Amino acid sequence: MTHTLRLAIGSVFVGLVVLALKTLAWGLTGSLALMSDALESLVNVATALAVIVALRVAQRPADANHPYGHHKAEFLSAVLEGVLIVIAAMVILREAYHGLMDPRALDMPLTGMIITGLASVLNGVWATILIRHGRAQRSPALVADGRHLMTDVISSAGVLIGIALAVLTGWLWLDPAMAALVAVNILWSGWHVIKGSVGGLMDEAVPDDQLDTIRRVIAEAASDDAALEAHDLRTRHAGAVTFIEFHLVVPGDTTVEDAHTLCDRIEAALMAALPGARVTIHVEPEHKAKHSGIVVLS
Repeated sequence: MTHTLRLAIGSVFVGLVVLALKTLAWGLTGSLALMSDALESLVNVATALAVIVALRVAQRPADANHPYGHHKAEFLSAVLEGVLIVIAAMVILREAYHGLMDPRALDMPLTGMIITGLASVLNGVWATILIRHGRAQRSPALVADGRHLMTDVISSAGVLIGIALAVLTGWLWLDPAMAALVAVNILWSGWHVIKGSVGGLMDEAVPDDQLDTIRRVIAEAASDDAALEAHDLRTRHAGAVTFIEFHLVVPGDTTVEDAHTLCDRIEAALMAALPGARVTIHVEPEHKAKHSGIVVLS
């Protein structure tokens, strides 16, 4: 079992504990704001399960039907997470509307706030772990899960502030109002999760900093040979894998063996700089040079 998959399984257990705590807080207080918080945690558990399935699919080796592998399964998981977030937000907004029309006093608010605070601390610690390890292992599913949990922590803090104000001021409408604000925050989070995942599904290029690294590595790896330039650089990412393609221009009298040796060195350098990279190099003779290539090798 990979480290990434262990983290995904851990998310399910953490999510269940947090869900139990927040559901208890909601049951004790009858707060719509705490109900919205608990419902978001229910989404967390569902999406954590989806992440496990996606990671297991993404780790399958390439086959005849999927020659580029199954890495994009992680993006599908993140899209599902975004959709579930939107559905949860719609349910919360509906309950918040009815609560604003008929506000009610809260039962045992202090106890509910303490329980929710403990759940939020647990969520915050786990979200930090997921984001850090997700970035290190280049797993969009783990990063998306971690970011959503961090959003949950922020919305929980807002909920606690709203409940405290409702208790201190007697303004009962603050409870459903905070539930509505949580829903809006959840919608914003869901939009960003979906946007990032769709970019991966649409073969979006790697970020500019990674693109600069790729250019630099190609230039340095080929600087001691007779390569003239590299152009038509194209990149895309799928889960933990970065696909890199470009044309490499060499003198026309370069032997096949020398060109192959050069390509092997460039490929090894790129894979060292970007673990999991898949590199495709098309070698061309010097009359194919464009003199305006993305990378000019010295």
